[in-house]
Amino acid sequence: MAGGLLSADTSATAPDSSDAEPAIRLRGLRKTFGSVVAVNDLDLDIADGEFFAMLGPSGSGKTTVLRMIAGFETPTAGTIVLGGVDATRLPPFRRDVNTVFQDYALFPHMSVEQNVGYGLRVHRVPKAERLKRVGQALEMVQLTGLGARQPHQLSGGQRQRVALARALVNRPRVLLLDEPLGALDLKLREQMQLELKAIQREVGITFVFVTHDQDEALTLCDRLAVFRDGRIEQLGSAQQVYQSPATPFVAEFVGTSNLVRGEAAQALLGHGGTCSIRPERIRVLRQGSPTAANDVVVQARVREVVYAGAETRIVVDAAHGLTLAAVVLNSAEPAVDVHRGDPVVLCWDRAAVSVIEP
Repeated sequence: MAGGLLSADTSATAPDSSDAEPAIRLRGLRKTFGSVVAVNDLDLDIADGEFFAMLGPSGSGKTTVLRMIAGFETPTAGTIVLGGVDATRLPPFRRDVNTVFQDYALFPHMSVEQNVGYGLRVHRVPKAERLKRVGQALEMVQLTGLGARQPHQLSGGQRQRVALARALVNRPRVLLLDEPLGALDLKLREQMQLELKAIQREVGITFVFVTHDQDEALTLCDRLAVFRDGRIEQLGSAQQVYQSPATPFVAEFVGTSNLVRGEAAQALLGHGGTCSIRPERIRVLRQGSPTAANDVVVQARVREVVYAGAETRIVVDAAHGLTLAAVVLNSAEPAVDVHRGDPVVLCWDRAAVSVIEP
């Protein structure tokens, strides 16, 4: 660390350096559709029992990677190893994985119990064992007593739980989740995030979760990969990726970030590259307020104040031609009372700055 600045962690290593076989190992994975390269020479290990998120905008390649792991797409090049078994050319039904989709894909003419037990029936599991395992799966997703209902009699959250129970009842080694909460309203989505995390912890199998929602990925995962243009832009824990973004794209896509570049970075931070400061690390003070010895201090004028319940977002025009955003918790004491046009001082600790590009 130089000058109190944090260098971004760009490593893409697996979470455990032991010799344990990962649940998923991808090497040189590539997928093209005509002249379009959807996935470009991807290497990735996902550990056994890990909750792993693939995060990125539409068209970044994350869903294509998931579909190749599931067997719904055939790689143009590269290998897919699942639990030590080369599954690159195996059909989906011969892979020890199950998939949960955003649209649930439930059979409308079957009851909840029949939907959940369908895969067991296909595999000729005896009826007594099938009913036992279906009951256990429904209990796990808090749907005990609803086995006789039809899908149309359930709420969106309940249908999502049925899809999850159906995927888990076969006890796969890996569960793939393709934007499974995308059709739910915000409150139910947040509730299901907590339930998903609890279920994964209980069953202990590998979850691979595809989403474009940054908050969702940060909330759920042990590690995440940020995708862009068919490649992994950064790989690490949620905390690593958020606090030390490796590239400007990651800094702006995962949460919100203030990027300070070139002459402004040199003048403020003594560093001429590109730096990132998260809005919640910035303090907004009235002029003349005391600051700490290690603070970066910037004179500014308020451009916009946006009240958002638990927090207030303040956008300012600052020195050196910068536009900066700060987020202030409304529970903070003393409360910040600023308005458009007010002169203010922004300050942040130098340790809150991540160096992205030297």
